[in-house]
Parts: sequence; C-alpha cells; structure tokens
Amino acid sequence: MNEEHVHDHTVINELICHLPYAVFSVAFALIILSILSAFSLGVLHENLVQQGAELLFHSFHFMHIVFAATGSIIAFSRFSKNIWAALLVGTVSTTFFCMLSDMIFPYLGGRMLGVPMHFHICFVSDTLKVVPFLFVGVSNGLILSKHHDSKLGSYAISSHSAHILVSSLASTFYLVSHGFTNWYAYIGLVFLLLIVAVVVPCTLADVVVPLAIAKRLRKK
Repeated sequence: MNEEHVHDHTVINELICHLPYAVFSVAFALIILSILSAFSLGVLHENLVQQGAELLFHSFHFMHIVFAATGSIIAFSRFSKNIWAALLVGTVSTTFFCMLSDMIFPYLGGRMLGVPMHFHICFVSDTLKVVPFLFVGVSNGLILSKHHDSKLGSYAISSHSAHILVSSLASTFYLVSHGFTNWYAYIGLVFLLLIVAVVVPCTLADVVVPLAIAKRLRKK
C-alpha cells in the first residue's frame, strides 16, 4: 500500500484517528493539574495559584509552537519540496492553530460554562517571546525534512505525539490561569472541552492542512 493511499483520508477520519492521542494527553494533563492543585490546597492564595498556572501555560504554549511548526513542515515535506510554501505553512498554520488550541477554545469553553475568563493572546501581547520559538520550530522542521523520506513518517508520528501532549498542558493551564480556578467542580465538562480544544486544531495543523496544501501544489 503506497503512502498516497494511506493518507487519502477525510478530515473526519483524521480526527477520529487522532482522538486517542488527545484523550490520553488531556487525561495526563488533568492528572498533573490535580497533583499541583492538591499540593497548593489551603496553602497558597488563589492569586498565587493563578500566577503559577500562568507561568506553566506560557512555558507549555511556547513549547507547543516548536512542536507544531516542526510537525507541520515535516508533514508538508513528505509530499512537496517547495521550501517557500513549507515556510508559509510552518508559520501561518502554527500561529493560527496554536492560538485556537491553547487560548481561543479554552476561553470560549470557559465562557460557555459561565466563567468570567480573561482573554489573552500571546502572539499579540508577547510577540518578542513567541518569535524565537516559532523560528526554532520552523528551522527544526526544515532540518528534519532533509532526512530520507522513509524516516519522515516516524518523525511525523513522534512530533505529533509530543505536539498533542504539550498542547493539552498549555490548554489546561490557560483555563486555570485566566479565570477557571474552580475547574474541578466541572471536571467532566473540562475533560470534554480540552479534548475538542486539542484534537481539532492539532490534527488540522499537523496532518490535514499541510498535506492538503502539499498535494495541491504538486498537482499544479
């Protein structure tokens, strides 16, 4: 079975295939959050808890940018060698989908549950902090894409797994740091919210969009 046929899936099929990765990653992220919350229970003031969560959010969000940019360029390079298009996919796609996964979806989810969330976009307020991570992620993707085609599949899988994990952690800590301190009372809904926030943008960023653009360019 050739590679073209393996990846000739619909968006729905790709989302279903990547759902287990998101479920396990979000579950792990909630375990980490639960442990940290247990240690801070009754010891730290709520503002200190939010400050700590905000620090963790930014750290994981920046790492998410690295993995997202790397993964999207690797996926694109499996079907197209157009370096300028790869750079465009690695920067624009990463910027949009990282915002969607780590900030916009968690914010909207919190608002839907009646939480007075604070809206924060790192690409706007912390641009100088974001740029180095985006640059490194894109460069890393370009370097890895130079490896033999047979190795790109394994790189894509490992990069995507790490991508989903750090995205789960970033989305989780965004919720807490930007208003959802009472998350445990809604843990079931939070679990579902985070799965959607992770699986949709990450699958589109790592698989659907890069492959669709690469195949379209190759047909021209």
